[in-house]
Amino acid sequence: MKLGKLEKILDLRSVWEHEAKDFTNWLSQEQNLDLLSNEIGVNISLIKTEAETGDFSVDILAEETETGKKIIIENQLERTNHDHLGKIITYASGYEAETVIWIVKEFRNEHKSAIDWLNEHTDERLNFFGITIELWKIGNSEIAPKFNIVSQPNSWSKTIKSASRKSGLSENALKQISFFEGFQSYCNNVDTNLNLSNPQPATPAYYSFGIGIAGVWVTVKMNQYKKLIKLDLYFKEKDLYNLTKQEVENRANQKFPEIIWDDMPNNKGANIGLELKNFVLDNQSDWKRHYGWLKEHAEKLVEFFYPEILKIKNGL
Repeated sequence: MKLGKLEKILDLRSVWEHEAKDFTNWLSQEQNLDLLSNEIGVNISLIKTEAETGDFSVDILAEETETGKKIIIENQLERTNHDHLGKIITYASGYEAETVIWIVKEFRNEHKSAIDWLNEHTDERLNFFGITIELWKIGNSEIAPKFNIVSQPNSWSKTIKSASRKSGLSENALKQISFFEGFQSYCNNVDTNLNLSNPQPATPAYYSFGIGIAGVWVTVKMNQYKKLIKLDLYFKEKDLYNLTKQEVENRANQKFPEIIWDDMPNNKGANIGLELKNFVLDNQSDWKRHYGWLKEHAEKLVEFFYPEILKIKNGL
């Protein structure tokens, strides 16, 4: 078997000549923000590019899809510098952003240390990501982007530290985060195609990860009052949900007899999901069994719906 050789494109400006006109416009497209979302475990929705704050403008102003919390993204096609480090702090303050993402070609050690320091010395509401962007190809193939996390929040340690210092999170919230971290760890140690992200302490009862299609991801939500976990495919666009339902509803109902079609009338999006009942968070002896159910059914949902959704999107 003859295999191709990966070739790294060193000059990013051979693809994106101008940071604002080319790279920012590329990144702001939904499918590319979804690539970034999958890498860092935060679902990102665009608000505006070149959003003004005082005399300056942030490259991308966005929000976390589920919560509406502000996200700022600052880009550099070169090595990091002090000027941009100052800018990201200014922009975060101006928009009261809770997630800051700095995307560059290369991180200087002192700037990585600065991002690490910010993550260590701020509370659980603030999250700083240092990301490098690379371009790769094989032979004459299309060029493929690759995001690499250089610095990220240590969400679990920050949550524990905050809770012990000022009781910012309840004991129950810490258990919820622990459950999802356990699920991530469980899947990392078995054979699965699920592309899991890190649980976020800002939404302890809610966990999500991408499936490789822009605007669609898996969500797992706890409802302790009803003693259940809801496993959904979430559609950001209701039109795509409606087309998918129209195309596969009968077949899906046969494959998943307990499937729930939820068009969420008061929301822009919609869900297709299943429920795991008799869930008690405090019963940790059952967690592993619940992890097995979540993994198995998430895989089945993605395996069935992924090709159907992709076919519909490509036909639009």
